[in-house]
Amino acid sequence: MIRFENVSVTYEGAAEPACRHVDFEVPEGELVLLVGPSGVGKSTVLGAVSGLVPHFTGGTLRGRVTVAGRDTRTHKPRELADVVGTVGQDPLAHFVTDTVEDELAYGMESLGLAPDVMRRRVEETLDLLGLADLRDRPIATLSGGQRQRVAIGSVLTPHPRVLVLDEPTSALDPAAAEEVLAVLQRLVHDLGTTVLMAEHRLERVVQYADRVVLLPSPGAAPVVGTPAEVMVSSPVYPPVVALGRLAGWSPLPLTVRDARRGAGDLRERLADRPYPAHTPTPVPTPAREPLPTPRRRFRRTPPPSAPSTPVHAAEVDTLTVRRARVEALRRVGLTVSPGETVALMGRNGAGKSTLLGALVGLVEPAAGSVRVGGAVPHRTAPRDLVRRVGLVPQEPRDLLYADTVAAECAAADVDAGAGPGSCRALVSELLPGIADDTHPRDLSEGQRLALALAVVLTARPPLLLLDEPTRGLDYAAKARLVTVLRALAAEGHAIVLATHDVELAAELAHRVVILADGEVVADGPTAEVVVASPSFAPQVTKILAPQRWLTVTQVREALR
Repeated sequence: MIRFENVSVTYEGAAEPACRHVDFEVPEGELVLLVGPSGVGKSTVLGAVSGLVPHFTGGTLRGRVTVAGRDTRTHKPRELADVVGTVGQDPLAHFVTDTVEDELAYGMESLGLAPDVMRRRVEETLDLLGLADLRDRPIATLSGGQRQRVAIGSVLTPHPRVLVLDEPTSALDPAAAEEVLAVLQRLVHDLGTTVLMAEHRLERVVQYADRVVLLPSPGAAPVVGTPAEVMVSSPVYPPVVALGRLAGWSPLPLTVRDARRGAGDLRERLADRPYPAHTPTPVPTPAREPLPTPRRRFRRTPPPSAPSTPVHAAEVDTLTVRRARVEALRRVGLTVSPGETVALMGRNGAGKSTLLGALVGLVEPAAGSVRVGGAVPHRTAPRDLVRRVGLVPQEPRDLLYADTVAAECAAADVDAGAGPGSCRALVSELLPGIADDTHPRDLSEGQRLALALAVVLTARPPLLLLDEPTRGLDYAAKARLVTVLRALAAEGHAIVLATHDVELAAELAHRVVILADGEVVADGPTAEVVVASPSFAPQVTKILAPQRWLTVTQVREALR
């Protein structure tokens, strides 16, 4: 169905090809997973299937790509639209209408399908993706994960023979991701749809793939095989494979179920080992001298030098936020101490991004209060607020406006009052190998996120907020991010991250706060909260239960 024949793509002004020697075939009715580190050309390979590369992106394509017998060099994207449906990393760039139902119908209108057919397919897709309650909602009011589902639905309604998906579960909560993957399985098995998908969160998808195409490094030829074959030597692999490699299991397990069947000996070896401290202890609040006994009855407050309450990086008290007629948050309470890392989790639309917006002053409370470093965010001038709190949003492009990485870094240094080269050093730590003259738009989604994070970290704000910080990051980039954030927490920075990445929360967070329908339903130490939750437990926890291990790193340290 899809055939790459010795394909290389070089973009204008680039010193090296984005990908080269790409040669593989995707048979009809198979789900093929495209994997590899960030920046190896996965998005370029996907774009070549739909004709976006090079007809829309520019550059030079050498070799040949055919889809259902059509050569993409001679067929432009509109001439492939009836065969190929594409969802990119950025759903916002995909939408052309204002509401969910209109967006689902748009592709079919373009193809001239009959109204009764359009109506039936819209209803089917609403049910398939759990979007029925959102049908009349403006797309601008949806959460990132809800937008992702709408984007996928909009390419499903025309019933294409080929689906090309770039990070389709990156913005989805665990339950929603399982729903989307179940839909893809039904399309492949029941309808014979061919799916080519790139995804960094292999723990979610590798077990569903018929075969894997690995791009091991920039410019290297792909490695093609079954998931079990490729995972033996792949530089990117999920925690279940990492645990299998550590324990010496053969064949390597791809699912929690397979790993549990072979984990008996490992559990015995770990049975008498103490659980390690999960992450560095938060910086304690400095001890305060006891308040003096008032000598006069009219003294109602302590003197300024002796505050009666501990200092918090952030305090949220009975916060209620309304968006139009919807209560996005209801009576939410949260405190974050210096040096503490808190993971906000919950299904899409639960209110995580809204809470981050309130902490950074983008959202005004309808009731309750928010204080950050003693200031009320929505009443504080941006120049003053930036010294207290920094936000890395879901869409990193919102923070990037310069023409080169070097210019972005120079501007960040000036804005933060940091020494020259401060931001660039962070970029090199998070994102090694990126040239100064690279345009941010030429970076992958994960690379842009790392650049935006470096821009925000340059100011070293006491409170750092991150919204889906691992979206688009491979495992190596995520490990570098964890190292940086742990160092910041050890220095006393408070970190609040909204994430669907249960593995990140297990690796990094001191506490997990779970939101549901705008309310806090759980708040406690990471081990206690995630171990008790089937949805938010990491793979290692599921494999080694009832023992309370969270990460492969913990298991490795315990076995030494």
